[in-house]
Amino acid sequence: MKLNIALLAGDGIGPEVIEQAVKVSDAVAKKFGHEITWKPALTGAAAIDAVGEPYPDATHEICKNADAVLFGAIGHPKYDNDPSAKVRPEQGLLKMRKALGLFANVRPTFVFPSLIDKSPLKRERIEGTDLVILRELTGGIYFGEKGRRDGGETAFDNCVYTREEVQRLAKKGFELAMSRNKKLCCVDKANVLETSRLWRETVQAMEKDYPEVKVSYEFVDAVAMRLVQWPNSYDVLITENLFGDILTDEASVISGSMGLMPSASVGTENQLFEPIHGSYPQATGLNIANPMATVLSAAMMFEMAFDLQEEGAAIRNAVNKALAEGIVTEDLADGGKAYGTKEVGDWLAANI
Repeated sequence: MKLNIALLAGDGIGPEVIEQAVKVSDAVAKKFGHEITWKPALTGAAAIDAVGEPYPDATHEICKNADAVLFGAIGHPKYDNDPSAKVRPEQGLLKMRKALGLFANVRPTFVFPSLIDKSPLKRERIEGTDLVILRELTGGIYFGEKGRRDGGETAFDNCVYTREEVQRLAKKGFELAMSRNKKLCCVDKANVLETSRLWRETVQAMEKDYPEVKVSYEFVDAVAMRLVQWPNSYDVLITENLFGDILTDEASVISGSMGLMPSASVGTENQLFEPIHGSYPQATGLNIANPMATVLSAAMMFEMAFDLQEEGAAIRNAVNKALAEGIVTEDLADGGKAYGTKEVGDWLAANI
């Protein structure tokens, strides 16, 4: 199969971890007889420095015409520490999601048997955890009208959702639940927010189309609590943009390291795959960043974008073997031997 993949390395450790994911993906392609064409493009602070904007039109054209997008991370301290900056790397991320129609963020959370005791939660609470959160990405408070009034003394951010936006996200949630354990949780704050009441009534109206799926409705604060008490009680969760942003980061630490969790952002036509961690600028160029989340994002790409399940499994198996044998970066070394970012990538590719 010929695979045309846009490659957005981004900022900070992005280029380093992306390099390892490319290395591993090329090894998979060689093993299974595929041909990958990588199309690099600028985004984030790197794009601002080069052309003055974080998601240039040239990058959009490359992404739009690709079969999938593999993305590293964006962000740089010179923008983070300047509240007056008019253009920011994160604006590129929001623009990219909107322009490519990436309305659903797919964030799995699972535990690795060899690392289960590295989690901040007790073993008995997290054993068997395998959940997926679907976060709506292109609506809600991040995209609503915002501004200042009263001479800058009052600020406002409006949260707006349409029924269609809820339906398309919920549809993906129901379909995912059908392929898993047939359990779906709608996360909202319907006791307070009108947008949450729209979410709840929309999902309730869709239940009849998926009679095999057991649907529950929980307030976001209750879910935040249960995620650290009984995460293995969840299967698929769907929620709006802000709630999903917070809950997915909370869920990510269950595995023991943010450097291990992959994600996807999908729409009706385009699909993007990226690690959940940020650009970690302090580690740039030090060869210490954990590449496994990006490598596992590549596994998701093979499985979701190309329906190449065996190829995705080959990557997952290599990662599990590396973790079990201690071929890990310093964040997981626990006082033992720590391997560099490139060395972990080399080992994974060679194993495949």
